[in-house]
Amino acid sequence: MTQNRYKATVDGQDYTIIGQESKQHMDMVTALVNEQLNEIKQLSPGISTEKAAILLAINAMSDQLVKQEENLKLQKRYTAKEQEAAHNLERIKKIEAVEAEAKEILRQQGKDETGIRNHVDAQDVVNKNRQREIQKRAADK
Repeated sequence: MTQNRYKATVDGQDYTIIGQESKQHMDMVTALVNEQLNEIKQLSPGISTEKAAILLAINAMSDQLVKQEENLKLQKRYTAKEQEAAHNLERIKKIEAVEAEAKEILRQQGKDETGIRNHVDAQDVVNKNRQREIQKRAADK
């Protein structure tokens, strides 16, 4: 990870910042800090630069916590959607397996498989075939 040196002017004071962010990023950060400091000073005339900076830091940390909470909520929703998608994929695989089984049953019986329009039809074919097999086994005993 490369460390970049960045010269920033905040409230008329020059600072050298070392970090991994791009110059464009740091330009935006510096502009926001200056904008918010000026806003705090305008809302509270006579406030010292130090107190304005502390208020700015408190506001920034508050905003960060709100964003972290939002991020956690989004991560939970994403995880729930992932689990739902995995569950649905399993259901689709089971439906496809039933449809394949139904088509194979109809082929073995010499019947046309176009009668299977959906998974309910397929399940009906499989169920009827299983019922016949059970009845046949019972009759053979």
